[in-house]
Amino acid sequence: MGSNLQIINRPVVAYCAAILLTSVLAVSNALADEQLRTETVKFQDLKVDTPAGVEALYRRIHSAAARVCSQNDPVMRAAAGPCARSAEAKAIEKVNQPLLTAYYRMKTGDHTEAITARR
Repeated sequence: MGSNLQIINRPVVAYCAAILLTSVLAVSNALADEQLRTETVKFQDLKVDTPAGVEALYRRIHSAAARVCSQNDPVMRAAAGPCARSAEAKAIEKVNQPLLTAYYRMKTGDHTEAITARR
């Protein structure tokens, strides 16, 4: 009876693992060194106590988050959606307008208590 027996060359496996680990570290360091992109959203011209003003501000924040998180690199494009959602949530929280927070929750279906607008 014949049996199939494979012998793994441990030094080769260790070498491949070391190269893989080095590549992962290089990519993560490159991403960590990338500067945080920001965009200022101005809304002095809006009446944020009206539904139309809140909707216009939300559109501005939504668009700015999409621009800040956009990626040209196909590998990084998958991270753009979660990045934009996070940036949008942080901006909504920073603005701290109850009507805007309510509008954001209605648009996104987010009913968590993480974003609390208080006056």
